[in-house]
Amino acid sequence: MEKKYVVSVLGEDQPGIIAAVTRAIRDNNANIENVSQTLLQTEFAGIFIISAPEAVSLKELSGALQKSVADLHLTVTVKPLKTGDAAAGGGKTSPFVVTTRGPDGKGLVAGIAGVMAAHRVNITNLQAVFEGGDNPDRNVMIYEVDLPERIDKKSLDRDLMDKAAELALDICIQHRDIFQAINRI
Repeated sequence: MEKKYVVSVLGEDQPGIIAAVTRAIRDNNANIENVSQTLLQTEFAGIFIISAPEAVSLKELSGALQKSVADLHLTVTVKPLKTGDAAAGGGKTSPFVVTTRGPDGKGLVAGIAGVMAAHRVNITNLQAVFEGGDNPDRNVMIYEVDLPERIDKKSLDRDLMDKAAELALDICIQHRDIFQAINRI
Protein backbone atom coordinates (compact mmCIF):
# COMPACT_ATOMS: atom_id res chain seq x y z
CA MET A 1 0.00 0.00 0.00
CA GLU A 2 1.29 3.45 -0.87
CA LYS A 3 0.65 6.82 0.71
CA LYS A 4 0.28 10.02 -1.28
CA TYR A 5 1.76 13.34 -0.28
CA VAL A 6 1.74 16.93 -1.47
CA VAL A 7 5.19 18.55 -1.48
CA SER A 8 5.34 22.32 -1.93
CA VAL A 9 8.59 24.18 -2.49
CA LEU A 10 9.00 27.97 -2.40
CA GLY A 11 11.99 30.26 -2.59
CA GLU A 12 14.30 32.37 -4.68
CA ASP A 13 14.84 30.79 -8.08
CA GLN A 14 18.24 29.24 -8.77
CA PRO A 15 19.68 26.28 -10.65
CA GLY A 16 19.35 22.91 -8.96
CA ILE A 17 15.98 23.21 -7.21
CA ILE A 18 14.21 20.52 -9.22
CA ALA A 19 17.28 18.26 -9.04
CA ALA A 20 17.50 18.55 -5.24
CA VAL A 21 13.79 17.96 -4.65
CA THR A 22 13.48 15.03 -7.04
CA ARG A 23 16.67 13.42 -5.71
CA ALA A 24 15.17 13.35 -2.20
CA ILE A 25 11.93 11.92 -3.58
CA ARG A 26 13.83 9.20 -5.46
CA ASP A 27 16.08 8.42 -2.48
CA ASN A 28 12.95 7.72 -0.40
CA ASN A 29 11.70 5.25 -3.02
CA ALA A 30 8.82 7.62 -3.81
CA ASN A 31 7.39 8.39 -7.22
CA ILE A 32 6.26 11.70 -8.72
CA GLU A 33 2.68 11.45 -9.99
CA ASN A 34 2.11 15.10 -10.90
CA VAL A 35 4.16 18.26 -10.77
CA SER A 36 3.50 21.90 -11.49
CA GLN A 37 6.27 24.47 -11.25
CA THR A 38 6.45 28.13 -12.15
CA LEU A 39 8.42 31.31 -11.64
CA LEU A 40 6.86 34.57 -10.52
CA GLN A 41 9.42 37.30 -11.06
CA THR A 42 12.41 35.91 -9.09
CA GLU A 43 10.48 33.38 -6.99
CA PHE A 44 10.22 29.64 -7.63
CA ALA A 45 7.05 27.76 -6.70
CA GLY A 46 6.60 24.03 -7.17
CA ILE A 47 3.96 21.52 -6.15
CA PHE A 48 4.62 17.79 -6.41
CA ILE A 49 2.11 14.99 -5.84
CA ILE A 50 4.05 11.90 -4.90
CA SER A 51 3.35 8.33 -3.86
CA ALA A 52 5.61 6.75 -1.26
CA PRO A 53 5.84 3.29 0.28
CA GLU A 54 3.81 2.78 3.45
CA ALA A 55 7.10 2.46 5.40
CA VAL A 56 8.13 6.05 4.55
CA SER A 57 6.66 8.41 7.14
CA LEU A 58 5.71 12.01 6.57
CA LYS A 59 8.38 13.02 9.09
CA GLU A 60 11.10 11.03 7.27
CA LEU A 61 10.12 12.40 3.88
CA SER A 62 9.93 15.97 5.14
CA GLY A 63 13.33 15.66 6.84
CA ALA A 64 14.95 14.26 3.69
CA LEU A 65 13.51 17.06 1.57
CA GLN A 66 14.58 19.75 4.07
CA LYS A 67 18.11 18.34 4.11
CA SER A 68 18.25 18.09 0.31
CA VAL A 69 17.39 21.78 -0.21
CA ALA A 70 19.13 23.24 2.87
CA ASP A 71 21.90 24.91 0.83
CA LEU A 72 19.28 26.45 -1.47
CA HIS A 73 17.42 28.20 1.39
CA LEU A 74 13.96 27.04 0.30
CA THR A 75 10.76 26.49 2.22
CA VAL A 76 9.46 22.92 1.87
CA THR A 77 6.12 21.67 3.17
CA VAL A 78 4.90 18.07 3.05
CA LYS A 79 1.35 16.98 3.86
CA PRO A 80 -0.87 13.98 3.15
CA LEU A 81 -2.94 14.23 -0.03
CA LYS A 82 -6.71 14.18 0.45
CA THR A 83 -8.40 12.02 -2.13
CA GLY A 84 -11.93 11.53 -3.40
CA ASP A 85 -14.94 13.85 -3.28
CA ALA A 86 -13.82 15.56 -0.07
CA ALA A 87 -10.76 16.91 -1.83
CA ALA A 88 -12.44 18.24 -4.97
CA GLY A 89 -15.72 19.44 -3.53
CA GLY A 90 -17.63 16.58 -5.18
CA GLY A 91 -20.13 16.69 -7.99
CA LYS A 92 -19.83 16.98 -11.74
CA THR A 93 -18.34 20.10 -13.28
CA SER A 94 -17.68 21.68 -16.66
CA PRO A 95 -14.36 23.40 -17.47
CA PHE A 96 -14.54 27.09 -18.43
CA VAL A 97 -12.03 29.87 -19.00
CA VAL A 98 -12.70 33.42 -17.81
CA THR A 99 -10.40 36.07 -19.26
CA THR A 100 -10.28 39.71 -18.18
CA ARG A 101 -8.35 42.67 -19.54
CA GLY A 102 -8.23 46.22 -18.36
CA PRO A 103 -6.36 48.93 -16.52
CA ASP A 104 -4.39 47.86 -13.46
CA GLY A 105 -5.88 48.53 -10.06
CA LYS A 106 -6.24 47.13 -6.57
CA GLY A 107 -8.84 44.43 -6.03
CA LEU A 108 -9.12 43.06 -9.58
CA VAL A 109 -8.43 39.43 -8.66
CA ALA A 110 -10.35 39.71 -5.37
CA GLY A 111 -13.40 41.11 -7.15
CA ILE A 112 -13.64 38.45 -9.86
CA ALA A 113 -12.64 35.60 -7.51
CA GLY A 114 -15.25 36.78 -4.99
CA VAL A 115 -18.03 36.44 -7.56
CA MET A 116 -16.82 32.95 -8.43
CA ALA A 117 -16.68 31.91 -4.78
CA ALA A 118 -20.23 33.20 -4.21
CA HIS A 119 -21.39 30.90 -7.03
CA ARG A 120 -19.33 27.92 -5.72
CA VAL A 121 -17.06 28.00 -8.78
CA ASN A 122 -13.64 26.44 -8.17
CA ILE A 123 -10.62 28.22 -9.68
CA THR A 124 -8.24 25.47 -10.82
CA ASN A 125 -5.58 27.69 -12.38
CA LEU A 126 -4.97 31.44 -12.41
CA GLN A 127 -2.49 33.39 -14.48
CA ALA A 128 -2.34 37.13 -13.98
CA VAL A 129 0.09 39.55 -15.57
CA PHE A 130 -0.01 43.12 -14.32
CA GLU A 131 2.43 45.45 -16.00
CA GLY A 132 0.69 48.56 -14.70
CA GLY A 133 -0.80 51.48 -16.50
CA ASP A 134 -3.98 51.89 -18.49
CA ASN A 135 -3.10 49.73 -21.50
CA PRO A 136 -5.57 46.83 -21.17
CA ASP A 137 -3.38 44.52 -23.26
CA ARG A 138 -0.72 44.69 -20.55
CA ASN A 139 -3.02 43.66 -17.69
CA VAL A 140 -4.52 40.22 -18.27
CA MET A 141 -6.04 37.61 -15.97
CA ILE A 142 -6.90 34.09 -17.15
CA TYR A 143 -8.95 31.96 -14.75
CA GLU A 144 -9.42 28.27 -15.48
CA VAL A 145 -12.50 27.26 -13.53
CA ASP A 146 -14.80 24.32 -12.87
CA LEU A 147 -18.50 25.22 -13.01
CA PRO A 148 -20.75 22.96 -10.94
CA GLU A 149 -23.23 21.02 -13.06
CA ARG A 150 -26.22 22.62 -11.31
CA ILE A 151 -25.04 26.22 -11.50
CA ASP A 152 -27.30 29.06 -12.60
CA LYS A 153 -24.95 30.05 -15.43
CA LYS A 154 -26.99 33.10 -16.45
CA SER A 155 -26.76 34.45 -12.92
CA LEU A 156 -23.00 33.76 -12.79
CA ASP A 157 -22.45 35.43 -16.18
CA ARG A 158 -24.50 38.47 -15.13
CA ASP A 159 -22.66 38.82 -11.80
CA LEU A 160 -19.24 38.44 -13.48
CA MET A 161 -20.12 41.02 -16.14
CA ASP A 162 -21.42 43.44 -13.50
CA LYS A 163 -18.24 43.06 -11.41
CA ALA A 164 -16.05 43.41 -14.51
CA ALA A 165 -17.85 46.63 -15.47
CA GLU A 166 -17.43 47.94 -11.91
CA LEU A 167 -13.68 47.23 -12.16
CA ALA A 168 -13.39 48.66 -15.72
CA LEU A 169 -12.47 45.23 -17.11
CA ASP A 170 -13.40 43.53 -20.37
CA ILE A 171 -14.44 39.95 -19.66
CA CYS A 172 -14.86 36.82 -21.77
CA ILE A 173 -16.44 33.62 -20.42
CA GLN A 174 -15.99 30.50 -22.58
CA HIS A 175 -16.12 26.74 -22.29
CA ARG A 176 -12.52 25.51 -22.21
CA ASP A 177 -12.92 23.63 -25.51
CA ILE A 178 -14.00 26.84 -27.27
CA PHE A 179 -11.19 28.84 -25.64
CA GLN A 180 -8.61 26.29 -26.76
CA ALA A 181 -9.98 26.12 -30.31
CA ILE A 182 -9.97 29.90 -30.68
CA ASN A 183 -6.55 30.35 -29.09
CA ARG A 184 -5.05 27.16 -30.56
CA ILE A 185 -3.62 25.95 -27.26
